[in-house]
Amino acid sequence: MQRRTLFAVAAVMVALLLICGCTGTTQSQGPADTEKQQLRIATTTSLDDTKLLERLSTIFEEQYNAEVLVVSAGTGKALEYGQRGDVDVLMVHDRAREDTFLADGYGTNRRVFAYNYFVLVGPESDPAGIKDMEPKQAFATIREKGMAGESGVTFVSRGDASGTHAKEQAIWKAAGLNYSTDVQGSGDWYLEAGKGMGATLTMTNEKQAYTLSDIGTYLAYKGDLELATLVDEGDILLNVYCAMQINPEKYPDINSTVAKDWINFMISDDVQKEIASFGVDKYGQPLFYAAQNDWEKIGVTKAEVTDPIL
Repeated sequence: MQRRTLFAVAAVMVALLLICGCTGTTQSQGPADTEKQQLRIATTTSLDDTKLLERLSTIFEEQYNAEVLVVSAGTGKALEYGQRGDVDVLMVHDRAREDTFLADGYGTNRRVFAYNYFVLVGPESDPAGIKDMEPKQAFATIREKGMAGESGVTFVSRGDASGTHAKEQAIWKAAGLNYSTDVQGSGDWYLEAGKGMGATLTMTNEKQAYTLSDIGTYLAYKGDLELATLVDEGDILLNVYCAMQINPEKYPDINSTVAKDWINFMISDDVQKEIASFGVDKYGQPLFYAAQNDWEKIGVTKAEVTDPIL
């Protein structure tokens, strides 16, 4: 915020000097003298909560003489911003809804830039006894014991139509349960936070409950939590992040040029290296993995990861 204010004050001072004719001689303008482009991004909360987006935005702003404006929300809300044409770029992690968004003509130029995994976290004491179970078995066990009223067995859901909430519902389905009839509203054992990932982890910690989190946000908050990783293996836990441009044919007023610049920036070699190393010094492991060399592993085509947007 302080940096944005300084930019605004500087711009006003320059404008006053020009109006008053006090600049003396005319000088050629370099990149630093030109008006900054604004890039509006709607992002899933994990990219914001982990500070990865803040780090990458700083680099991009310097390289492209841009101002990156970010609104952080669950994937469902981020997609709504895109459907209204309120932003230039989306950064989300729910493939089914991404495909629908593209098919409906709202988005274009989707590229995958990172991935990590979801983890099921809970109290060290693990009152439901789910440690090292398969994800669907762990979910079914939490429900069974929660419904039976066993002490300390509570699940906190994002409950916000986010990508994490969608993954949670997919795991309930894999466990043979109907989310809307067998889980949601089925008892005091199941709580809906209606909040972002960081806030949901904080709430889960306060209640010493269970929740599903992306590993990146969990690691970023781990120092303030008394929650352990209990389930972290299973193909269903894969979590893939993409960036896509809002379709300029539907919304001609979006900043198409800087949107393309951002997506190409995200899949560039330098930024992929930045993603791969982000968090290693502090947490002993990356919060996200770069998609560049793992496209087969995460089930996408090479073009989705490496092809620049022209």
